[in-house]
Amino acid sequence: MKIDTAVVLAGGQGDRLKPLTNDVPKAMVEIKNKPLLQWIVEWLRNYNVKEIVLGVAYLKEKIMDYFGDGARFGVNIRYSVHTVEGGTAEGFRLAISRYVDRDVFFALNGDQITSIDLNDLASFHLKGNSIATMAVANLCCPYGHVEINDKHNVVGFVEKPVCLHMSCNTGIYVFSREILKYLPDTGDIEKTTFLSLAKSNLLKAYPYNGIFVTVNTHKDLVEVKKQFGDAE
Repeated sequence: MKIDTAVVLAGGQGDRLKPLTNDVPKAMVEIKNKPLLQWIVEWLRNYNVKEIVLGVAYLKEKIMDYFGDGARFGVNIRYSVHTVEGGTAEGFRLAISRYVDRDVFFALNGDQITSIDLNDLASFHLKGNSIATMAVANLCCPYGHVEINDKHNVVGFVEKPVCLHMSCNTGIYVFSREILKYLPDTGDIEKTTFLSLAKSNLLKAYPYNGIFVTVNTHKDLVEVKKQFGDAE
């Protein structure tokens, strides 16, 4: 089964990126001369995911004017307007109920750049007998670690190691349409929907080890630009 549809939430205000986001939504912050959201749209298109629903809210016209119907990016884009206050639950619920008729589709937050193999993620979900699959990654610790022996002597240093004992939600998912039954009117799905699904063993975790960067703060933006050769 080929998944050709994705719901992308791009309604965030990006408060931690102000003043950059005073006049543009978070999804339109540029990295290497193109908006963050364009990286996502092109990544989806490269996996033949060409039916895209964008959940928009804050300064939505900026996104709608730039992407239009998606034709110049080789995809078909529709827009689902939600409120900022409604959170991810409202964003996903409205977008899915309005525009998604597929039984299975990708869903994601619109603030990351990644090299996840969507074909492999889709296959994992379809084999898992779950309502939702969450891609998870082991991220690097933002701080260096100090190694200490049982005598409290410092014996070594490890600079920003990968935290192998903890998995992080990447904000990239595969949903079965049945998830609508678990989406509240408002709120964050991490605190509502996912907790309900996990209790019923209906939420799977897909382990991922490749490129994954998010842009939430000015520090994140600086790091991402360095990684992509776009340092100012």
